[in-house]
Amino acid sequence: MDMQLKRGLLDVCVLAAIKSKDSYGYQIIKDVKPYIQLSESTLYTILKRLETSDMLTVRSAEHGGRLRKYYHITELGSKRLEDFKTEWQEIVALYQFVTGEEDKK
Repeated sequence: MDMQLKRGLLDVCVLAAIKSKDSYGYQIIKDVKPYIQLSESTLYTILKRLETSDMLTVRSAEHGGRLRKYYHITELGSKRLEDFKTEWQEIVALYQFVTGEEDKK
């Protein structure tokens, strides 16, 4: 798979995992596991990139005597998810064209 496409898909998957409620690294990995395999090192690279892009914010809170980072989707991150839905329809149409699976109407 094209690296740029895969990177974009992984970013959107992480945003989708935290769209409903704030979450932390291990929980995000568990939430996306049914759909994709994501290592901790890959996840934290994605989280840093999304934070730098202002698509999420981070806060620390104590949990079990340790600090845990919780990630929160921003308005810009939510917009990215909405944009993805539109873009995905274009990707599906291209896939159908390439594979010859277009709807015959």
